[in-house]
Amino acid sequence: MSITGASGFLAYGLTAGLKGNGRKDLALVVNTGPDFAAAGVFTTNRVKAAPVVWSEQVLADGQLRAVILNSGGANACTGPEGFADTHRTAELVADALRQAQGAQRPPEGADIGAIDVAVCSTGLIGVRLPMDKVASGINDLVPQLRRDGGQEAAEAILTTDSVTKQAHYADEGWSIGGMAKGAGMLAPGLATMLVVLTTDAVVDPELLHDQLANACRRSFDRVDSDGCMSTNDTVILLSSGASEVRPRPGDFQAALDETCRDLALRLLADAEGAAHTIAIQVEHAASEDDAVQVARAVARSNLFKCAVFGQDPNWGRVLAAIGTTTADFEPERIDVAFNGVQVCRDGSIGDPRDLVDLSGHDVRVEINLRNGPHAATVWTNDLSYDYVKENAEYPT
Repeated sequence: MSITGASGFLAYGLTAGLKGNGRKDLALVVNTGPDFAAAGVFTTNRVKAAPVVWSEQVLADGQLRAVILNSGGANACTGPEGFADTHRTAELVADALRQAQGAQRPPEGADIGAIDVAVCSTGLIGVRLPMDKVASGINDLVPQLRRDGGQEAAEAILTTDSVTKQAHYADEGWSIGGMAKGAGMLAPGLATMLVVLTTDAVVDPELLHDQLANACRRSFDRVDSDGCMSTNDTVILLSSGASEVRPRPGDFQAALDETCRDLALRLLADAEGAAHTIAIQVEHAASEDDAVQVARAVARSNLFKCAVFGQDPNWGRVLAAIGTTTADFEPERIDVAFNGVQVCRDGSIGDPRDLVDLSGHDVRVEINLRNGPHAATVWTNDLSYDYVKENAEYPT
């Protein structure tokens, strides 16, 4: 169960020839209604790919009918021609969906236009997409859209990922589905690479953007794998209202939070070259912002990440990272534990390091600032030989 786990959606993915390896590289998700509410959250990188600029514009009215996604090329830093390619892609999707009217599984809405279609791309920066292959792929995609096509769509958006990332949340009469891609350049900028979420709940369109932003803040924004922010990061939420069930806003927010957290952790688990997944939990901070700042400083410390890769619970590197922040704390009051062993107590030597076992995949670092009631967790991974190798050999 994935993006088509929620009723009112069709999807599919296929090989259009955008990748040289012959794998799937073009996906389409269509909302068949009756509602077409949508929201999006995008990278805050000042260098934005053409699909991000386009999708921000078409979501201005809070309505979408479809999302077309491709791997095999980011369409970033491609100038006005790249933006024209994005616009053309949306037009091609709209044309194909209009022509599907009257077919056996027609997406509804003969008035669909390019403005109703968001575009997402991922892959190498600085290369234009082969639009002849994109056009041919779209024409092949639309007739194959189906209710159970979520798996194929999830496969088509992968780049260096080793597995698909999908999630599904079911409540009484309504549900949320989702798919994501990302294995590198995983850092907050509001999202982590490409994510599409669907729901058949009846939702308040005026609340949808804030609900999505809140969910991203608590999930994708707190995955910080390698400190590198993408030019293409996108999270889009589509609502069909097909269940005819209107959950309470708080219930929908909780379900959206859970779905986004599930996908975020799946992204981290597949991070390039990672041998350990690390949860950095900061407790008793003066504010939530302080807790996040401290956790993120540790997550971005290459010295700390290398130590974990070497199975060394080096708490000195944790304290050194904390000390670079503007958070409110007293160094002499900090406690640090690795997998339950308090190796640092009162900012000084704690229990022996050799009591810590870091041989497993999951590592938990607990930082107690002893300075307030707030807490936050940031998830990261170690820095391995394989990460360096994969990115050294990535096409340029």
